[in-house]
Amino acid sequence: MSLTVPAKGGVFELDTVLKRDTFSTIERGFWRDAAGTVYPAVRRNYAEVKWWVKPLARHFAAREARALMRAEGSGHTVPVYALEEGYLVRGFVDGIPLQIARPRGDRAYFASARKGLREVHRRNIAHNDLAKPQNWLYAADGRAVLMDFQLAMVFSRRSKAFRVAAYEDIRHFLKQKRSYCPEALTAREKKILARKSLFTRVWMKTGKKVYNFVTRRLLNYHDTEGRGPRAMEQGPRIASALGEVTGVRHVHICDFPTAGHSFGLYAFVEAEGTTEEALRAHLAARLPDLLPPEHLQLVPALPRDKEGAVRDDLLRLVALNQLDQLSQLPRGPEEEAALTVIVRERRNLSDRVRGGI
Repeated sequence: MSLTVPAKGGVFELDTVLKRDTFSTIERGFWRDAAGTVYPAVRRNYAEVKWWVKPLARHFAAREARALMRAEGSGHTVPVYALEEGYLVRGFVDGIPLQIARPRGDRAYFASARKGLREVHRRNIAHNDLAKPQNWLYAADGRAVLMDFQLAMVFSRRSKAFRVAAYEDIRHFLKQKRSYCPEALTAREKKILARKSLFTRVWMKTGKKVYNFVTRRLLNYHDTEGRGPRAMEQGPRIASALGEVTGVRHVHICDFPTAGHSFGLYAFVEAEGTTEEALRAHLAARLPDLLPPEHLQLVPALPRDKEGAVRDDLLRLVALNQLDQLSQLPRGPEEEAALTVIVRERRNLSDRVRGGI
């Protein structure tokens, strides 16, 4: 490959598959270096992708490694341990993606995020993919960590192109801040939010349509915000079928990695007057073409926020059995009461995923 990673020596030891898409499989495990020291790590494995996708996957891996190597020492990214044909191994951070953490009113987090982005830009790196909340990690120590540098660009100097790309990084950061901490936006930040760069305006009308056609239609790649394709494609059908059963008020489906390097489904069913056996029998008759959820839990109440929306962030951590990370998510007394019952009777007791990205 054109990019050379400093030879550190070592081996990756696989623990769990986190997600899989057209371009790679993301695996959680450990990096054991030449001295025998073990570090939590994540491997982006593209060795077994289709041959016609592999050149693009290779390009993305090299691009990510280059940016992470340049950003090393920033305090808001992860190190690179290895880049070889077929895979990239990088560091692991114990934390929760932004769309799960939802740090409402957390000024300290967004101050950390702005500092992290500033450190990345100081090294002439433009991330180019910060509109996705899953690319912002809420670390266990409250720090913001920038993730997924596959589309990042490393510039030799602070050129006009770099300044435009950096401006868009800042604007996308401010969109996240507006979603969770709008009261902290300054007058200048509001002006930035209201003004897209000329490049972005042109891109939205031209290039993005081509990009969406290639990735979604030709490559069948969809941004699932960390969910597997089974949850996105089969989940709604299963939820709809379960909702037909008398006594079922609401169904919420999450997915979780399994030991077989695949993904299972966990159905939380808010219901009364029915049983798990009756629900599974109904699914078998109604959807004989689909595998049933690996876990199906009847609950008296699902945790809901003040607007009545189901707390997907809490339920996803229960489905993953990441109970230690629940403490990072705020909740009121009613949400806590509903969650306590669910946790006590939870079905997934596996420790195959211990949190973070």
